[in-house]
Amino acid sequence: MTSVETTPVLLDVDGAIATVTLNRPEKLNTFSEPFMDGLLATLEEVSGRDDIRVVILTGAGRAFSAGGDLGSISGSEKAVIPVPTAINKLRARVRVVQMLHDMPKVTIAAINGACAGAGLSLAAACDIRYASSKAAFNTAFLTAGLSGDFGISWTLQRLVGPSVARELMFTAEKFTAARALEVGLVSDVREPEELMSYVASRAALMASRAPLTLAAMKGCLNGAQNESFATALDNEIAAHVKVGRTEDCLEAASAFLEKRAPVFKNR
Repeated sequence: MTSVETTPVLLDVDGAIATVTLNRPEKLNTFSEPFMDGLLATLEEVSGRDDIRVVILTGAGRAFSAGGDLGSISGSEKAVIPVPTAINKLRARVRVVQMLHDMPKVTIAAINGACAGAGLSLAAACDIRYASSKAAFNTAFLTAGLSGDFGISWTLQRLVGPSVARELMFTAEKFTAARALEVGLVSDVREPEELMSYVASRAALMASRAPLTLAAMKGCLNGAQNESFATALDNEIAAHVKVGRTEDCLEAASAFLEKRAPVFKNR
């Protein structure tokens, strides 16, 4: 029987929806070397599959992810690792959040429990976040004497605004799912027993849309975060015209007029 430790990340594909489960429940899904390797490999797989349109990221057990495993390496061990080596190692690991943000799929974090530190960074890198009413959040980095990684300084400000992001980072206080909803970190909060079915229904709705159009729309939204209005307009126009020439766009229009479900071919 395969142990939890040898399968730190699970992948389940149901139609056009992939569910990626962080699977170190005994460690609150904190990051380890096999965990990071497994997560990166899994995200690379789903990103490259044309049959997948939506990716759900969630955690096994009572946590989404509590972030880095602070007990996995001692301070003395850290001190002997050369700074350039440590930087390159972390740079390779943070590809997971870049993939969640950049991949041409809709990425959804289903936050089932504790979500702290780099675990919060993972959730913040997704396109959309839904939370259990029992979920608990904490930026946590400052408590551990760390400044933050996995993109939290970029994503959190864009989600909740600069002032709230600074308060959350500078205090490192726990906050509830209700507070996360209030500040715009999550889109909705559901009771624990309803969370995954609700997320699945939202994912199914998004997965029913034209995949090339979804990818183009995500690209426009991502680009517009850092572009001038004029540049965003140009990119939006180009994407709009290009997807308007696809077979899937014509199928979407025909299905709408004929009052039937569309059948997309990803072309």
